[in-house]
Amino acid sequence: MHRQNVSTDYRSITVAPYNPTIGAVIGNVDLTCPLMEIEVVELQRALTEHLVLFFRDQRLSLGDQLRFAEYFGKIGRHVGRKTNSEPTDDPRIRRFHSGGNKLDVSGNVWHSDQSCAPVPPLASVLYLHTVPANGGGDTAFANMYAAYEALSGRMKCYLDGLTATHEGARVFGEGTPSAVHPVVVRHPESGRKLLYVNNCFTTRINEIAREESDAILRFLFEHCGRPEWSTRFRWKPHSHAIWDNSCTQHRAIADYLPNIRSGYRVQIEGELAPTR
Repeated sequence: MHRQNVSTDYRSITVAPYNPTIGAVIGNVDLTCPLMEIEVVELQRALTEHLVLFFRDQRLSLGDQLRFAEYFGKIGRHVGRKTNSEPTDDPRIRRFHSGGNKLDVSGNVWHSDQSCAPVPPLASVLYLHTVPANGGGDTAFANMYAAYEALSGRMKCYLDGLTATHEGARVFGEGTPSAVHPVVVRHPESGRKLLYVNNCFTTRINEIAREESDAILRFLFEHCGRPEWSTRFRWKPHSHAIWDNSCTQHRAIADYLPNIRSGYRVQIEGELAPTR
């Protein structure tokens, strides 16, 4: 289940694997300043290789966060009308805040951000300036390459060619999109196969009977979140993360209320719909 073809020859940044399956902690970079070209290239490569990147002790302004996100692509907007996040003066940035009098936790189930969109976001960028002092509020991440590779050969053959419906209305309310994507897709950069169904948005496999679809999806949802290919990132104040929505799933762990967990999120637009 270990990552394949992970490079160690980084010249401008440090890249320390967070665990054997997913994630890396990035050092020797200051995100409050414009980055050099070599830093950008190496960060882009590290994201492809490690799926999610973590940064510590980065006191970011909203402008800093936007500039960082733009190194990875065009900044997009949330597709949902109803969401637990809050708009800011800049429609590209959403405030994520829970605790105190606000006891709803956004994303407290395994998901890939907005897979209900015809072209889902490429990546998401989250900065937390305030986290619970006594712990809690971790984000769990899971590697969907590893989840696919752990399936039996017969199950891989069975899933190949099937499609699934992802519905936004069940999460964000009416007026939000739904989309159909392959159950197994290839990552546009790495070319590797991965599972692309999630417990938040995926409602059925289209080519089989409803009862069969429900049973297969129950298995896949549990399989995708197994601890063998997942990890929990422990936030500290002024931590920052970017993750690839194509090949990861994540969930916010709601174990900290009524303590405060607060920050801002930006998403990066995808360019292509997921394909086999």
